[in-house]
Formats: sequence, C-alpha cells, structure tokens
Amino acid sequence: MTKKDEIDKPKPAARAEVEVEGKKIPDAVVKRLSLYARVLEGLDHEGVDKISSAELARRLGLNSSQVRKDLACFGQFGVPGFGYWVRELRHEVHRILGKDREVFVILVGVGNLGAALLSYKGFLKQGFTMLWGFDINPEAATRRGRSPIPIFHVDELDQKLSERPVDMAVLALPAKEAQAVADRLVALGVKAILNFVPIRLTVPPSVHVRHVDLSLELESLSFYLGEE
Repeated sequence: MTKKDEIDKPKPAARAEVEVEGKKIPDAVVKRLSLYARVLEGLDHEGVDKISSAELARRLGLNSSQVRKDLACFGQFGVPGFGYWVRELRHEVHRILGKDREVFVILVGVGNLGAALLSYKGFLKQGFTMLWGFDINPEAATRRGRSPIPIFHVDELDQKLSERPVDMAVLALPAKEAQAVADRLVALGVKAILNFVPIRLTVPPSVHVRHVDLSLELESLSFYLGEE
C-alpha cells in the first residue's frame, strides 16, 4: 500500500476535532453550538436584547469561561463587561452552523422510525428540507407514513441524487444494509450522514457522521435509575 492509499483509506467515523476555516475546533464545541443556537432563538423570541456570558452559561449548564472559550473559537463576539447582543450572536451562530442557507436532506429506510422522522415538521423550521425518502418497499412505506414527501425505491437512489445533489442523509434502515448504503451515498457526494443504525459506519475523512443509538441512550438512563 502506498502512502497516498493509506491517506485515502476510509476510517471509522469518529473524530475529536474538525477543521473550520483552517482552525481545528474540538468536536464537543461544534455540538454545543446547537445548544447555543436554541437558547439564543428563545431569547430573541422573548425580546431579550443582550445577555452576559454568565447568564448564557447558566441556561446551558456550563460556566462562563467555557462559553467565552467556545465562542472565541469562531471569532470575537460580545464586549467585555457588557456581554453579547442576542440577535447578532444568534445570526453568527446560525452562520457558523450553516443554517443561513437551505440544507437538502434525504432519508433511507422508512420503517416505523423512518416514517416518524419523515413526518417531523421541525426539520423545516431549522432550515433543513427533507426532499425524499427511500425504502425497499416504497408502497408500504407510503401507506405507513403520513408525510407528503415522496418515497422511492432504494434502487433509485443513484438516479435521484445524480439529478439533484443533496447535503445530508439520514439512515434508519436494517444494520446489515447500512454500510453498503453509506458507501453509495459517499460515492454520490453526500458529505454528512445522521445514522440511527446501531453500527459504526466507515467513511472517508471528508464525510461527517453522527451516530444516534436510541437503545444505548435508554440503557444509560436505566443505569441512573438503578443508582437511586
């Protein structure tokens, strides 16, 4: 294997940091940005004009130095001793998260979970447009769901994405099929995958994956119940 082959070889999708505009940002900071966005949206809707780092930290369960450190990864926001203008910071966080543009999403696997995800209207409110669903049995999937979003056979995946590229894919299909579908998505230019399948996907470093294992989260909560 040549050095180039080793560099290009797909690796398990787990990263401690990402690169943004030439700067390495800890992955934990990127995840917290969404929490900042939610809080700032609520404050803006409440008519709050400005907020201190201490108050923002309190609402997020963090400390004020962590808030300032997180935001400093992306630039200089706020004024020492004054705080942050809520609307301005909200717009900046949305821009950093890419929410200042429309993001096109598809879903592969329209079973019970997939049908619920396809019907979820919250995606659109956050700037995500769900274009299509794909399933091995699109007729049954259409009857199962209550969404106007069209559902195609998974064999049409290549054709539909060649007609219109998408930014992100959500996977909610059987585990044995997940890696093969992920490989197809990567080949078709999809750069982000939200994976509800309880396996770790292997993708190139340029593709970002988030894993959501519902049973694992329930097991973690079950541990705390046993500690009471």
